[in-house]
Amino acid sequence: MTALTARELERQMPDATQLWSDEPEMESSLHYLQLALLVASLEWLWRDRQDFFIGANLTIYFSRQQLKNRDFRGPDFFLVKNTARKPRRSWVVWEEEGRYPDLIIELLSESTSAVDRREKRDLYGRVFHTPEYFYFSPETLEFAGFKLHLGQYEAIEPNAQGWLWSEELGLFLGVWGQELRYFSLDGTLIPSPTEAAEAERQNAALERQRVETLRELVERERLRANEEQQKAEQERLRANQMEAQLRAIQRRLEALGSDPEA
Repeated sequence: MTALTARELERQMPDATQLWSDEPEMESSLHYLQLALLVASLEWLWRDRQDFFIGANLTIYFSRQQLKNRDFRGPDFFLVKNTARKPRRSWVVWEEEGRYPDLIIELLSESTSAVDRREKRDLYGRVFHTPEYFYFSPETLEFAGFKLHLGQYEAIEPNAQGWLWSEELGLFLGVWGQELRYFSLDGTLIPSPTEAAEAERQNAALERQRVETLRELVERERLRANEEQQKAEQERLRANQMEAQLRAIQRRLEALGSDPEA
């Protein structure tokens, strides 16, 4: 089956407002947490952008035959760029100018791994023409990525850390701490909102500590300056006393010199 044009789909499909996502629950809490991490981290990184949509366990509707057979296909994670960032009940291709995902990530499980590796991979390449496809197992940490070339997926070569470069994301994808994470070109881990908030809290705590340390240094310097001032005042008083004593002695000497019988 070949992909239909947006106009052909629009003529054949029902009202998109009636199409709710029809995907099963995630396999385990590991899968749920991994999916939430992928979504939250990218949304945090692109928080100032309004030109993308992330689908999480959301059905993609793309053909009449699919609806007839109730053969619903929803990647665990998919990204569509250059589109409006707004909530959607599902991704309906004929309502989205014929747009398919630019990137898909499937989270493997014991019950879905065979389908994800073969059937879905074939669908995403042959029908969706999705440029990049990755899969990852939260349980075994199996990880692979593919780039579409001349209608066929070719494996993406890993770097020295075992990470895979995604041109669609402009980021590396790699396993870190038993989770699939994003990394910048220079290898910096892209934080989740929770991690970013914690880093900000720690930075604020360090800044407060630096301010407190500086305040203590200023106070010590002020005390030292006061002590120096007090010492200087004491030295001045001592000098004045010695000067007064010297004048007294001089007066006595003068008095003795002017009185021969003294």
